[in-house]
Amino acid sequence: MILTSLDRYYDRLLTRPNTEIAPIGYSYEKISYALVISRSGDLIDVMDLRDTSSKKPRPRQMSVPQPEIRTAGVKPFFLWDKSSYVLGLGDNQETSDTKREKRDKRILEEHEAFKAYHNEVLGGTDDEGLLALLAFLNRWSPDMREQYPQLVEDVLTSNLVFRLEADQEFIHEREKAKEIRARLLESDATSPGMCLVTGTVGPLSTLHPKIKGVRDAQSSGASLVSFNLSAFTSYGKSQGENSPVSEKAAFSYTTVLNHLLRGDPANRQRIQIGDATTVFWAEADSPEKAEAAENTLAAFLNPRADDEAETDKLRGVMESIAQGKPLKDLDANLDDNTVIYVLGLAPNASRLSIRFWETGTLNFFAERLTRHFEDLVLEPRPWKHEPGVWRLLLETVPRPKSGNPKADDIQPQLAGEMMRSILTGRRYPRSLLTNIVMRLRADGQTTDLRVALCKAVLCRDHRLGVKGIQEEVPVSLDIKNTSPGYLLGRLFSVLENIQVSALGKSVNATIRDRYYGAASATPASIFPVLLRNSQHHLSRLRKDKPGLAHNMEKDIQDIVDGLPTQFPKNLKIEAQGQFAIGYYHQSKARFASKSNSEEGETQ
Repeated sequence: MILTSLDRYYDRLLTRPNTEIAPIGYSYEKISYALVISRSGDLIDVMDLRDTSSKKPRPRQMSVPQPEIRTAGVKPFFLWDKSSYVLGLGDNQETSDTKREKRDKRILEEHEAFKAYHNEVLGGTDDEGLLALLAFLNRWSPDMREQYPQLVEDVLTSNLVFRLEADQEFIHEREKAKEIRARLLESDATSPGMCLVTGTVGPLSTLHPKIKGVRDAQSSGASLVSFNLSAFTSYGKSQGENSPVSEKAAFSYTTVLNHLLRGDPANRQRIQIGDATTVFWAEADSPEKAEAAENTLAAFLNPRADDEAETDKLRGVMESIAQGKPLKDLDANLDDNTVIYVLGLAPNASRLSIRFWETGTLNFFAERLTRHFEDLVLEPRPWKHEPGVWRLLLETVPRPKSGNPKADDIQPQLAGEMMRSILTGRRYPRSLLTNIVMRLRADGQTTDLRVALCKAVLCRDHRLGVKGIQEEVPVSLDIKNTSPGYLLGRLFSVLENIQVSALGKSVNATIRDRYYGAASATPASIFPVLLRNSQHHLSRLRKDKPGLAHNMEKDIQDIVDGLPTQFPKNLKIEAQGQFAIGYYHQSKARFASKSNSEEGETQ
């Protein structure tokens, strides 16, 4: 299913005008320089092809003949390669004499192999560009480097292509070069067989091309499908014969995955969620509808805080879903029946593992994501734009005293389960609430997103009828809510306010800093102490602010009246989530009333 969907997506991208997808036998690779040669084979110039739009020049993505899969052997590429193969020159990194001698021997082998390979495959050609390349290779010697100051250190650590003087195209783009490349592909073709991906008969792929761009996977690329252990030969099958996939299908799915995983800042079809590098694409009856669906899903999964137009459009989609209106009323290119695929990939040794794989229509995913944001919402709304999934997961990791939480600390399984829950509408992972409560007890930082996650978990469990979740979770302060956890959270906020009002904001540590964890887990052991201490603070307030003291005493009484006759000895994890929500609601209501009071005095 996954490979079939990717194969179809490749075919659709290939038909689009100005497509950036490579045709069969080619791939987009990082190229930094072009060697400009004369018709007689002399090196004339070294052309810098790098992208200089950012501070540091970056290699240019260029369509070149697809490279061979290299392991430990020497395998030259057709009409391009790194400098050690093309020029017989590598970097001058300092190393021991033994290692230097071994490295130089290897570089010489690579260069000789590159020269011999092209003399073999280009023999008999009459194309002037290919003849110029052969003349250059047969004339060039690594000792000639000193004659060319253009061969700076950066050139000797980069991938290189060739260009004939006065030509606009590169040598590998010449028609004769393409014809030879096609003949090479035919000669390398394996025996035909039935492809499991497309159902057609054709040459089968022994080794599938590598996939690059998955975070923490091997930089040279990793495989999604591979068989390289002796156990896989027990039925007389070796490597790709165990799972026959045609060369065309293997090329298609790996090429389009590399396209989706590219590191281009403008690429919004790729998002990092924990250890899962996530890509998504759409299948529609027109490229415009597919692009509109992909942009909509990108706005849901990874909202851009600096794009107000996108935020407004996202809110419009959510409102349309909530009102049951078709998305085409909002945008003619938004088709409810557009099919969307979401794939999460994670590194696993030299291979890639599937963290999650979900498919559905645009309307299906839009409904699920809208419901996810509705589960999160708090009033007053604490964010200008809806938080992305990765931002929510950062709330589950420890917060350092200085700096920001690290994405590497997100639990891999939690990230995959969280994404799956959002996309399918099922329960959030059980460990999500546990992680948030542990973080709250550890540092007492009741941030907007942490409280929103507590609310989302409890709200969804209540809606799905999970046993033990009796009351609906409120969006804002609910003085009629009788849940013990919620009431205790409100009471804790009032007691903290009494302490700060009596001692001032310069107090070294509030009760939240010292007692939040114990108060939320074992309230019977903490709240009697806190209530006794609050009487000292109230007596101080009665002297300076008797009206404020009276109001706070009334708040305490109203909350305590709703609690059982004795404080609970301990609270379950769900009640601790309610505690955080109650604390947050009471605190925000206090700040809102204070703001309104100050505004009234100003008027």
